[in-house]
Amino acid sequence: MKHLYQQFCLDGLPIACTPFGGGHINHTFLVVTNRARLYILQEINSHVFKDVPGLMDNLTAVCAHLRRKDNDPRHSLSVVPTLDGRSFITGEDGRFWRMLDYVLDGICLDAPESADDLYQSGVAFGMFQNQLADFPAETLHETIPHFHDTPDRYRQLREAICADRAGRLHEVGPEIDALLSREDEAGFLTALCQSGELPLRVTHNDTKLNNVMLDAATKTPLCVMDLDTVMPGLVAHDFGDAIRFGASTAAEDETDLDKVSLSIERYQAFTSGFLTTCGKRLTAREIETLPWGARLMTLENAVRFMTDYLNGDMYFHISRPTHNLDRCRTQLRLVKDMEQKWDEMNAIVQEILAE
Repeated sequence: MKHLYQQFCLDGLPIACTPFGGGHINHTFLVVTNRARLYILQEINSHVFKDVPGLMDNLTAVCAHLRRKDNDPRHSLSVVPTLDGRSFITGEDGRFWRMLDYVLDGICLDAPESADDLYQSGVAFGMFQNQLADFPAETLHETIPHFHDTPDRYRQLREAICADRAGRLHEVGPEIDALLSREDEAGFLTALCQSGELPLRVTHNDTKLNNVMLDAATKTPLCVMDLDTVMPGLVAHDFGDAIRFGASTAAEDETDLDKVSLSIERYQAFTSGFLTTCGKRLTAREIETLPWGARLMTLENAVRFMTDYLNGDMYFHISRPTHNLDRCRTQLRLVKDMEQKWDEMNAIVQEILAE
């Protein structure tokens, strides 16, 4: 690894480099120098992200904009330049590497320990929206084309059904019926965007709780992490993915579906933190569609998990043969519970706005 980190502008001489974190996409290492400076060295997964230069252009531009809004070094990621002033290096084997400053005294939570954790997550992603509201979203690269294009995800599902590559179609009739019965609503948000009713924003596109760095002492948000999927998108998608992940009462791969539901307490907590922070930056139509974001992002992920299951588990990491099917079933159960709580979800948004 020494030949890699020696190519970056570090404060001091590296004395240690060890594996760090548990992410499944990028390989990550913690680098320590003799001046007690900490850095994060990452290999960027070019199989997932085909346009690494575009990804790094996005990352550096967004981070620079965030620092202009708030110059506290703990409140945004900071890309460490290479010795020749670039944002990443390409190794002799063609692999891509970058270096980031380590955020001191921060923690990330894999699951909420209280409703306040969801509130703080809402504040973090709301601040992210607030600070980037004047950033020209159209200048960003689309690092994963059609990432949250739900109708296109359905197109891929139908292709998987027709191909039945893994010979599993006969096992999943009820799940396929449940997914296809909801296909008509899949394009609701994309149609509003295409008609100009919803503006393109800078969106994170992976708004899980564990992508928020919290202060270890106060558990208040420091910054938003993992900006590889930052692209032009819809606020409702960011809001919705956070709810899908954080407000569910069960893990994404829970096999006991009776444990799966939408926690109204957590939903209200995140929504309050999010709208209190960025509500004045959003249009009335954007705010109105936030519950739709939660519903459609959950449905979209159910479609993605089923597509991967039918294709033979080629995309998502699995630890058991039915892992993707189990994930699909939890998402479908969560969608069904959202449908039953739909009026309450919409009412909460309006109540928070009225406060």
